[in-house]
Amino acid sequence: MLDFAIFAVTFVIILVGAVLYLYPSSRSASGIPGLNPTEEKDGNLQDIVNRGSLHEFLASLHGQFGPVASFWFGGRPVVSLGSVDQLRQHINPNRTTDSFETMLKSLLGYQSGTGGGATEAVMRKKLYESAVNNTLEKNFPMLLKLVEELVGKWQSFPKDQHTPLCAHLLGLAMKAVTQLALGDRFRNDAEVIGFRKNHEAIWSEIGKGYLDGSMEKSSIRKEHYESALAEMETVLMSVAKDRKGQRSQTAFVDTLLQSNLTERQVMEDSMVFTLAGCVITANLCIWAVHFLSTSEEVQEKLHQELEDVLGSEPVSLDKIPQLSRPYKSVHMYFLLNLLPPKEAFFAGFFWYQV
Repeated sequence: MLDFAIFAVTFVIILVGAVLYLYPSSRSASGIPGLNPTEEKDGNLQDIVNRGSLHEFLASLHGQFGPVASFWFGGRPVVSLGSVDQLRQHINPNRTTDSFETMLKSLLGYQSGTGGGATEAVMRKKLYESAVNNTLEKNFPMLLKLVEELVGKWQSFPKDQHTPLCAHLLGLAMKAVTQLALGDRFRNDAEVIGFRKNHEAIWSEIGKGYLDGSMEKSSIRKEHYESALAEMETVLMSVAKDRKGQRSQTAFVDTLLQSNLTERQVMEDSMVFTLAGCVITANLCIWAVHFLSTSEEVQEKLHQELEDVLGSEPVSLDKIPQLSRPYKSVHMYFLLNLLPPKEAFFAGFFWYQV
């Protein structure tokens, strides 16, 4: 009887210890101040939904716990840095994995990476860097043309006419990112309009439907999302097929096609690149222009900086590095280091142009 009692007490202690260790709500993420998960499976996702947006959630989180705070995204602990100083201390230029890309691929039902370990990850990172550098060099005149067309349109408006900034900059981002990533097929406005329609259907559900589970409760929404995703995948596969083997290597997808990636991997990477790139580029441009419009002093300083470096010459790749650090880096530092490298490339470029 005594043996059984000892066994029972020991079993209960082990069981309680296991529950305290394994159940997420019993611990903070890596001991960093922050929220415990409200649900074992979803972590703090419901808290994000209740706040109305990730931005509002993070603002509240840092207001409560300071510049370094933790929360749970599903079953995964996340540490959020809420100041530029903290960001500088934790940037790792040698990182080979991208948590944003991993999360987005997971939501789309794609595989993350090639499964080849650290060496494969390094090679893939170099591939992306090569693709971005080649794309920017070959397409810079096209980007200037798109931006100049939009600026000319704005200049033609009467001063008292409202400018639909969000719509115009999203359109600019769509045209630029699709041509940079997928080539001259997207010079055709009809192709861009089709891309935008599917993009909006996919992105709206990724941003909301997956977080609050509402898409699963609506067969119509789910069918619309799956149809848009399938149509987008078909277009991307068609682009890859058309451009494979051609001599002109001007688009992001061309470099991917020259690698040892499978057609499926090329399509998935192109999907992530265009899907996230359009939104991040547009939003960064929108907020950059908005905040510039609120400060005449900053406008004047930035204008003088551009005059000193560029003079009467157009923007060029070799001139951009000559911009001084306060206006080339400080305005962008916090935003760009929150973005994956590929999207940061587009965002950084358009900041200088617009």
